Amino acid sequence: MEELHTQENNSKVEELRQIVGGFVDFLLAENAALRAFDTATVSSMFEQKSKLVSAYRSISAYFIKNHQVLEALDGESKQNLRDLSTALDAQLRENEMLLKTRMEASKTVMDTIIGVAKMNNNRNATSYGSHGTYSPQDNNKNALAINRTL
Repeated sequence: MEELHTQENNSKVEELRQIVGGFVDFLLAENAALRAFDTATVSSMFEQKSKLVSAYRSISAYFIKNHQVLEALDGESKQNLRDLSTALDAQLRENEMLLKTRMEASKTVMDTIIGVAKMNNNRNATSYGSHGTYSPQDNNKNALAINRTL
């Protein structure tokens, strides 16, 4: 019974190593694509990222409930997991920074396009005042629709 329990624990530790190592490799590739502004690659990686996050959450939940398994590891195994976790943390921070930068840049570009379109629309629009007469001063209240999926 003890041997079966030990095998299960070793299996879970190895699964943790594989998931964290795979997640680090994945983030290295995604971060490289983000730095290269390769949106097609980043988009195609989304499903794989979702699966990796789900697997990571699942294995993390196991070790939160069974932390004694990690405490019982030898020093070398603990250090190996620490190194993997440190690498994962560094890649996650870089990924977060790159994604935020990309989203803020996209928002800034869209806001600029919208601002120019509004100014152009107001300049070229015709408005009529409350008495049905032409009123160029009122043309800043014209409606403008923007497709944000450009």
